Amino acid sequence: MNLLVTGAAGFIGSAYVRMLLASDAPDAPRITVLDKLTYAGTLDNLEIGHPRLEFVQGDICDAELVDKLMAEADQVVHFAAESHVDRSINGAADFVRTNVVGTQVLLDAALRYTVPFVHISTDEVYGSIESGSWPETHPLAPNSPYSASKASSDLLALAYHRTHGLDVRVTRCSNNYGPHQFPEKVIPLFVSNLLDGKKVPLYGEGLNVRDWLHVEDHCQGIELVRTKGRAGEVYNIGGGTELSNKELTGLLLEACGADWDRVERVEDRKGHDLRYSVDWSKIHDELGYTPQHDFATGLADTVAWYRDNRAWWEPLKARVERA
Repeated sequence: MNLLVTGAAGFIGSAYVRMLLASDAPDAPRITVLDKLTYAGTLDNLEIGHPRLEFVQGDICDAELVDKLMAEADQVVHFAAESHVDRSINGAADFVRTNVVGTQVLLDAALRYTVPFVHISTDEVYGSIESGSWPETHPLAPNSPYSASKASSDLLALAYHRTHGLDVRVTRCSNNYGPHQFPEKVIPLFVSNLLDGKKVPLYGEGLNVRDWLHVEDHCQGIELVRTKGRAGEVYNIGGGTELSNKELTGLLLEACGADWDRVERVEDRKGHDLRYSVDWSKIHDELGYTPQHDFATGLADTVAWYRDNRAWWEPLKARVERA
């Protein structure tokens, strides 16, 4: 099998590819990665030279290139996306182009060659929930330009299933953490700042609540959906650890040996969703998914990885600070 994986030089996509390449099963897929290598993607995340990996630098909006790669694919897993909420608030055009138009280009090519399509999305498409957890049937109510562009791509992907019969499966995950995450996201940003003796920015009172999912658990969930999921279905993938941003900050301060005087309160983000919580009983009951990473251990391992891998994150962080 030849698997086309978009956006796999980034955090989650590269973790997924590394997981697949680690398998020595006789039916382990060959993987073609298509990635534009924007600010958040780096070849350092991939095992370039692996005999089952081919890397192609390119844009998912490039219809000619996408058509060529799709013609050789047996299945596609679509990670490629602009994903940073603050960047979407400052300017939404890139998010619409990549997340909506790019997904449409991929879907059109998948339809031409009848290639099954796994679309990776986010719990942010649901909006905010005061209590309880969202099932997959909950109406979408995105509040940021980023989440609106992802909701649009979800609906577009599902429409290709309902209109054309294309095998489309959608996953919606909670907040990921783990090694190789780009250092403008909250955990690597806070850890890298604290390791450098800098302050960390906490939005408002830090009361916003997120469910945390280790990236390796997320990848296992995606693989279950790819190999065993049903066409036309949406699957939530959660981690089972809900924390307020203030609680998370406290854990990161403790892990880095820092005090609360290193925290700088900043003006809250516009349209900041108060709480996310996904009901992941469907993927558990249908496909046998259960997260394997204890959050305390996973967070400690993640902090240790950033402490030991400055050569990975320092150039990326410097690039962001210069931009």
